[in-house]
Amino acid sequence: MREYLTLFLVSLPAVLSVVDPVGLVPIFLAMTSGDSPEKIRRTALRACLVAGGLMLFFAIFGGVIFKVFGISLGAFRVAGGILLLITALDMLRARPSATRTTPTEEQEGATKEDVALVPMAMPLMAGPGAIATAVVLMSRGGEDLLSGVPVLVAIILTFVITYFVLRAAGLVQRVLKQSGVAILERVMGLILAAIAVQFIADGANELMHRKPSAAVSQRLEATQPSPRRLTVPLGSPPSASPVGFERCTSKA
Repeated sequence: MREYLTLFLVSLPAVLSVVDPVGLVPIFLAMTSGDSPEKIRRTALRACLVAGGLMLFFAIFGGVIFKVFGISLGAFRVAGGILLLITALDMLRARPSATRTTPTEEQEGATKEDVALVPMAMPLMAGPGAIATAVVLMSRGGEDLLSGVPVLVAIILTFVITYFVLRAAGLVQRVLKQSGVAILERVMGLILAAIAVQFIADGANELMHRKPSAAVSQRLEATQPSPRRLTVPLGSPPSASPVGFERCTSKA
């Protein structure tokens, strides 16, 4: 029980930081400007449902996908940690991360009729960094799906919080103002940076202590030249030629 609680307390701030619902408020307001309150609520609900479903899918089936493509978990931890670190550094500087969305995508989203799926759900909420976080956290629980329940609960709770934040986006913007949003985003960026460094350290440690697979070992053995065997000729059997005294007498 303590392991489940520890994993949940690690997973919730990690997923909440990388989804960053408060940081999504200005983008969401810009893309839904002019919409009725009912449509804003529907957009927030659909975006959270789709993004949450994507993250739950990759959290559950991410290990199978890695096995199909032959990707080790240690390599994915390092790659995901680097991606999260880039996102965290952008959050510390209070600027939108290019790993989540680009200005072109934001402008295109502002002119779309329905922004719930693209770009809100993907890539703003369930972007590469969020998916990587879900998969790496799920691997900490082990191979058993039951051990990853705290991660799944953290993902669901994160998108419940995200829905209510986006539903009250105008109120959040008025209360926190731009400076408050930037301060809160920097704090979450600092937490995310520490989590990213931990991911990289865990992945590097796993890669350094990882034994090569059987297929790799067979390839290495096949490429190595086989050691040469030195054949020493055996002595020929004693011949019938005269030896010793018989040889001397024969010469005489």
